[in-house]
Amino acid sequence: MSEEAELIPPASLSDQAADPSRAPNDRLNRPLRDLRISVTDRCNFRCTYCMPRQAFGRGFQFLARTEILTFEETTRLARIFVACGVGKVRITGGEPLVRRDLEKLIAMLAGIDGLRDL
Repeated sequence: MSEEAELIPPASLSDQAADPSRAPNDRLNRPLRDLRISVTDRCNFRCTYCMPRQAFGRGFQFLARTEILTFEETTRLARIFVACGVGKVRITGGEPLVRRDLEKLIAMLAGIDGLRDL
């Protein structure tokens, strides 16, 4: 018997219009309208602004690829947030352009009904 939990797909979120009144709130009770998704922790520049030596020294280990969300998982989460009223999604990282096949994720996210700004 597998110890993995079976994921049950939610009701079709693409059929629901984005409803700003359903947007989650921050701790100051402001509605969350923007979602930032970090697609990688890797960066080829290692600027001291983003990666100070105190935190990202010689022994720092980036996340294993198996620990990073797949494009399908990322799109599913974005779709859920959009269904809850989030209208803007930003792709961040490390450096997002080092994520292999990033253009496929962008195309998947662009297909989300109700997403106004990507």
